[in-house]
Amino acid sequence: MADLLVYRAEGEAVVHGGDLYGFTVTEWRLPATYPPFAAVLFVPTTWIPVPALKAAFLAGNALLLAWLVALSARLAGRPAPLPLLCAATGLALWLEPVFQTLLFGQVNLAITGLVLWDLTRPSGARAKGLALGIAAGVKLTPAIFIAYLFLTARRKEAATATASFAGTALLGALLLPSASLDFWTRRLFETGRVGKAWIVDNQSLQGLVARATGSEAPGPAWTLPAAAVAVTGLWLAARGRAAHGDRWGILLTAFTALLVSPISWSHHWVWCVPLLAVLSAQGRRLLAATAALVFTARTMWLLPHEGDRDLRLPWWLQPLASPYPLLGLALLAGAALALRRPGTAPPHRSGTTPPDGLGTASGLPDGSQLSASSSSASMIR
Repeated sequence: MADLLVYRAEGEAVVHGGDLYGFTVTEWRLPATYPPFAAVLFVPTTWIPVPALKAAFLAGNALLLAWLVALSARLAGRPAPLPLLCAATGLALWLEPVFQTLLFGQVNLAITGLVLWDLTRPSGARAKGLALGIAAGVKLTPAIFIAYLFLTARRKEAATATASFAGTALLGALLLPSASLDFWTRRLFETGRVGKAWIVDNQSLQGLVARATGSEAPGPAWTLPAAAVAVTGLWLAARGRAAHGDRWGILLTAFTALLVSPISWSHHWVWCVPLLAVLSAQGRRLLAATAALVFTARTMWLLPHEGDRDLRLPWWLQPLASPYPLLGLALLAGAALALRRPGTAPPHRSGTTPPDGLGTASGLPDGSQLSASSSSASMIR
């Protein structure tokens, strides 16, 4: 639980007035990388001994996984009875991103749960967007969902999320002014501080490009495609939401964020849980099984990756080194093909959705079904 030890060190820096971004811990010399607001939230981790803290995190993440499974069922339009919820939670532990989250003592399940809970609440729910802003204040990447809300004309919810996010930054500045100045003016732009972009742990588009080109710093070879993916992904998410409700809009936004983030460690891909729930609920059993195989095979860890061997992989091993970004790109490509077909015009005027905000139970109107021969496009059916 190396990341948990980093969180605890952040809490100790807050309590004792240490340099929040000047320390490293564990044998891997890991630094603090989250905003000061997150460090404030980690203060309670200093109140109990490390062994008890690890046990608490393990139990807490197990409960958070059950919550995420329940939220994923709600996103898919198929609320799960308790026995099915328990079985799905047990099976989800085999997913590599979930297992790695527990192994490292990460907060991914909490962040994903906050975002998914907030976005699947009914339209007009009180303070909708508040939890999203808090999640972005801890780990920044959920802020892409604020752009998604703006693009889908939900300005009140987007404004609430923006104000919430700004509030986390303000609270961090009030409690830790020096650390806040350091983070927002310097540390935020030190992407290499998070870790080496080219190692197989990084399942972002940058990691894929770095390994494929054998370059530690791919530069424009990554930034230009990442910008194109960001614009295209958000556009597809907005179109998908207008045509089919929030179900695929949320998933497309999440996978766009994972692709374009400079660093997306494999455990960040816990969004595979709602993806599998939606595919299963829509009867796409073959695609759900394929996605489940990708997220359980752990192919990146089976490859030689000691030292800089990640940069010297032959071309035929590249797909095994970058399974998650390739699946994410396939998902966006499938969405683009699906939305180009006749019959995908928005069924709801002014971009509105049914009261539950999630579209129909199947996720797409009958007229938009794709041919079975187009497997990538059928992922969004």
